[in-house]
Amino acid sequence: MKSKDLICENLSVGENGRLLFAGHDTELLAKKYGTPVYLLDEDRIRQRCRTYLQAMKKAFGCKGKVLYASKAASFKRIYEIMNEEGMGIDVVSSGEIYTVLRAGYPLQNAYFHSNNKTDEDVSFAMENGIGYFVVDNEEELFAIQTEAERRNINQKILLRITPGIDPHTYMAVSTGKVDSKFGSAIETGAAEKITRLSLEQKNISLMGFHCHVGSQVFDSEVYLRAADVMLSFIADIKAKTGYEAKELDLGGGYGVRYVSEQPVIDIAENILSVGDFIKEKCMSLGILLPYIALEPGRSIVADAGLTLYTVGSVKKIPGYKNYVSVDGGMTDNVRFAMYGSPYTILPALDMNLPREMRCSVVGRCCESGDIIQNNVPLPDSIKRGDILACLTTGAYHYSMASNYNRIPRPPIVMLSANGNYIAVKRETFEDLTHLEV
Repeated sequence: MKSKDLICENLSVGENGRLLFAGHDTELLAKKYGTPVYLLDEDRIRQRCRTYLQAMKKAFGCKGKVLYASKAASFKRIYEIMNEEGMGIDVVSSGEIYTVLRAGYPLQNAYFHSNNKTDEDVSFAMENGIGYFVVDNEEELFAIQTEAERRNINQKILLRITPGIDPHTYMAVSTGKVDSKFGSAIETGAAEKITRLSLEQKNISLMGFHCHVGSQVFDSEVYLRAADVMLSFIADIKAKTGYEAKELDLGGGYGVRYVSEQPVIDIAENILSVGDFIKEKCMSLGILLPYIALEPGRSIVADAGLTLYTVGSVKKIPGYKNYVSVDGGMTDNVRFAMYGSPYTILPALDMNLPREMRCSVVGRCCESGDIIQNNVPLPDSIKRGDILACLTTGAYHYSMASNYNRIPRPPIVMLSANGNYIAVKRETFEDLTHLEV
């Protein structure tokens, strides 16, 4: 029987007790590439893309779009994979746009988010043929109009609308409420106002609306609530202005398992239920079915990722607490420090040993908050040189990594049935100073 700690199908245990990830021996990978190291299962990423694409096609026919939310993991190889799989993307900075261009991804299939695009961002995106701007506020709308008029082009946009929905996830990743820094709220009248302003702009084509209610959503209730509000808003705008939105982007994707207590999500089944609701709602409101988009990021790459660490020290304080220190930490995984995020951590060298010692797995930074996870069960024999595996680290790890304490960032190694290869090199000490004069 498979251990409950093997929370994803791409995890298994070899006959020698070693942890296998995507069929690869984690001990051999640690020896080959060193630690800490980010591992990404390329086959899993492609499988997730196809799950979303096929489900959206089944739910909405030719009117379904899937955009990879690339802030989850942004590097050249991931955009190459998205292009090969036929995925759209969203980007949130000029840096991400530059990476997209270097990867050869067609920027006309990209949507540019962010609540504060600078004039330089707007110009850079238009210069390189951005498909859509997702407009957050009036100042941005006018900046896009000015730049589009200067270039004598017509620029497609969506308006980011705040539907006033709390998804009941971490407060830090809740973005759909009225008091969010993102978007224009329906409740206050700001959404209607910016819609009318958009329709008045000569060099802007308002294609529709966007909303995003948060992250780590484990069922479809929040999407049904968001769709209900947004479709009603579309119908209201049509009645008041005659304008009918051609597109509705519902944002985010579904949640992923970081620990065994979290549920397994049937993404395809959930999308079909959302599709049925949206089509019925459109009929009842007397509006055409718009193109419907989702923006999964975490659920594309998170459980395709695993980080390997080497144990440096084990500190046992009788009657108090145990600490296991590793050669990484908040520089490669800041999410526990930011959100208190849960993780599953496993002894990669011998999964068959009993795990009787409870400990905090901590990093190497000179910072008391440098903790990867508390209350982790590990073998009492854990020692310097052993390898630990932190699961579900494909999203918001490399993207949020830092050089705090002048620690170089780990490499990204891609795994597939055909082998393994480096997608992002390990930073060197020389890399840390190459911008300094």
